[in-house]
Amino acid sequence: MPDTMIDRRTLIVASLAAPLATTLASPAGAAPAPSRFPIWPGVAPGMPTPPVVDAFVKRSPTGAPDDIAWPHVATPMLTVSPAAAPTGGAVLLIPGGGYSRVAVGREPGSVARWFASQGITAFELLYRLPHDHWAAGPDTALQDAQRAMRVIRARAATWGIDPASVATIGFSAGGHVTARLASRASLGTYAPVDAADRLSARPVVAGLMFPVITMTGPLAHAQSKRELLGPNPDEATALRYSAERDLPADMPPTLLGHAADDATVKAANSIRMFEALQAAAIPSELYIIEKGGHGAPLLKPDGSANLWLERYLLFAGRHGLKVRA
Repeated sequence: MPDTMIDRRTLIVASLAAPLATTLASPAGAAPAPSRFPIWPGVAPGMPTPPVVDAFVKRSPTGAPDDIAWPHVATPMLTVSPAAAPTGGAVLLIPGGGYSRVAVGREPGSVARWFASQGITAFELLYRLPHDHWAAGPDTALQDAQRAMRVIRARAATWGIDPASVATIGFSAGGHVTARLASRASLGTYAPVDAADRLSARPVVAGLMFPVITMTGPLAHAQSKRELLGPNPDEATALRYSAERDLPADMPPTLLGHAADDATVKAANSIRMFEALQAAAIPSELYIIEKGGHGAPLLKPDGSANLWLERYLLFAGRHGLKVRA
């Protein structure tokens, strides 16, 4: 997402404004209530000194109260949207923000609610950012994505999920996190903290929507590259964190969506990733629409799915995500 000036008057210390774990109300007879909880049993690994403090800003002065983004994350969280009639499938949603912030609210978003309406239990990830000087550096967000997948599987029975049917979908810089989760699921980024960390972090299917992919050359999204790798990364580091590089044989099937007129993250990022997937013989699909810009709407005004979500659900259903017949 484009870089945005932070109005310090709107900066809110989250630990003073909201509890760390909440259960949100749901009407009688509806789906189980959404909930929100930390993914780590204690402090997340590699806390710097001085410690990070959770803080969020409103994305627009006139926006809804929960239209927020997090420039600092100390407590990675999952917000769960349970399905009323679960198929057994689940999806981890990884939002964007150019690695300078995480654009996700404290309540379920519209895309998460759409997945839940389709029988897919949805989990939205609030992840940590490397600019806060966590010990893992550029792998900080990947730590949280790996941990989130393992926690979903460890607690699958709570939501009626098949642990073998957990997919992921990421947006913008969250697409970069998602692509690295898919290709580096087995990379040891942190020391195990409990039994959940014995489980696989590999998603069964990945979706990359208008994703940041490469960290090299003119196609790199300048803000994401700077926030992830610092102002002057060497070429070896830029290559290491380019998501199209060194795809493993067990890379999950992957679908990509981008708009040709995206002026923030060039559509060639998705093309480059698709070419790498094809070269590695990974099942993959790419959909480029003519117009839509960065963050083209995934839902129509009536709440139904646009092309990318429709195709993602069909594609994921062919490759292991349990969907409605």
